[in-house]
Amino acid sequence: MENALRYADEHQDRFTRELEELLRIPSISTDPEYADDVQQAANWLAAHLRSIGLSGVEVCETDGHPIVYGEDLRAGEEAPTVLVYGHYDVQPPDPLELWDSPPFEPTRRNGEGSEEAIYARGACDDKGQMFMHVKAAESYLAEERDLPVNLKFLVEGEEERGSVHLAPFIEEHRDRLDADVVLISDTGMFAEGVPSITYGLRGLTYVEVTLTGPGRDLHSGLFGGAVENPANALAHLIANLHDEDHRVTVEGFYDDVRPLTDEERRTFRGLPFDEADWREEISLKQAKTEEGYGVLEAVGARPTLDVNGLTSGYQGEGAKTVLPAKASAKISCRLVPDQTPGDIADKLERHFAANVPETMHLEFERLHGGQPALIDTDSPAMQAAADAMEGVYGRRPFFTREGGTIPVVADFQNLLGLDTVLMGFGLESDAIHSPNEHFGLGRFREGVESIIRFHERYAERQ
Repeated sequence: MENALRYADEHQDRFTRELEELLRIPSISTDPEYADDVQQAANWLAAHLRSIGLSGVEVCETDGHPIVYGEDLRAGEEAPTVLVYGHYDVQPPDPLELWDSPPFEPTRRNGEGSEEAIYARGACDDKGQMFMHVKAAESYLAEERDLPVNLKFLVEGEEERGSVHLAPFIEEHRDRLDADVVLISDTGMFAEGVPSITYGLRGLTYVEVTLTGPGRDLHSGLFGGAVENPANALAHLIANLHDEDHRVTVEGFYDDVRPLTDEERRTFRGLPFDEADWREEISLKQAKTEEGYGVLEAVGARPTLDVNGLTSGYQGEGAKTVLPAKASAKISCRLVPDQTPGDIADKLERHFAANVPETMHLEFERLHGGQPALIDTDSPAMQAAADAMEGVYGRRPFFTREGGTIPVVADFQNLLGLDTVLMGFGLESDAIHSPNEHFGLGRFREGVESIIRFHERYAERQ
């Protein structure tokens, strides 16, 4: 391990330059116009995995974008096997005018603190964090010639569009993907210099609700007052989705929610969290949480229902006195154990169907979803991750729950019977999915070192 750590330290500048090469490829999976770029990123990554000495490297085609696979199994049958998951696709960079530098021309400059950071779309989510695992493997293979664990890479190109073809691929390649644990860096640390390991993720239900009234847009002067406005009707429905305690009013929404334990609530209270700083960071006047729960509990471990987008009527410059024919809303629910995406979608549909005005036609479309996940913090892999991060940061990491959704974590549990270690190094301030996304070069280095240490510690604990 010491040789691998030394190699990583000596080659850190080159590691960063290579990451910049990958970041220049606009692998936007949600836009068909970038399909060739997504393919280019897959080919680039596969070539790089071969160059560091992995075997069995393959660009596996799917009905969507390809999956890149590679492995090193020389540690032998007595050693544990780690399956590394990541994704090489990125979110669209819009709005471009809010970027201080072009999103696919990586730029190094100081971030909000004193740390130098690399600015580019995908710098943190997830090219930068995924690439840490590649460089950790290279550090072992270049210096030690062997890894202390068997290592498999599974890197997809569709995470930002819902990992549509990943679960079928996992199911089809169960034997090939056989492992002891999954290791993912697609999450964040609690704060800069405060290491943490995510043991819980929320799930997701995402739907679109559309109300249609008249058969076409109408003149609001000629018809207003006799025709119910779909935008008004939808606004009324949305306004009644929460009560005064900010609890969701959909019948049965909380039926399967697993309560937080006393220990979990003590852990949340013990985290170094300053609500005033948090509100200032996002320019928020006042937090609004479900009655009885603090901010960290609300964003990490309680279910939610939020409108993500509203569309209706005239939205151009100036005035147009139109009574719109339809109004639609995109709605997401973040789920916690033991809620399921299908059950919550069913309850939402029943709720809207029961409350839609007689003057309206309801359309309810299920867009996508993901299962919530909880990981045992006492497992050998989780404790090995804690050992590894403690070796880098000089302090034991916190175990935290995160509000986001990584559907593949539940897929690995359900399809392969594998738990996942979520050892991420991002920060909320890294602006993932937003203009000026960036990743601190210090955290890139610390991530590589932590992963090197994880492989050694996990092999020792098995």
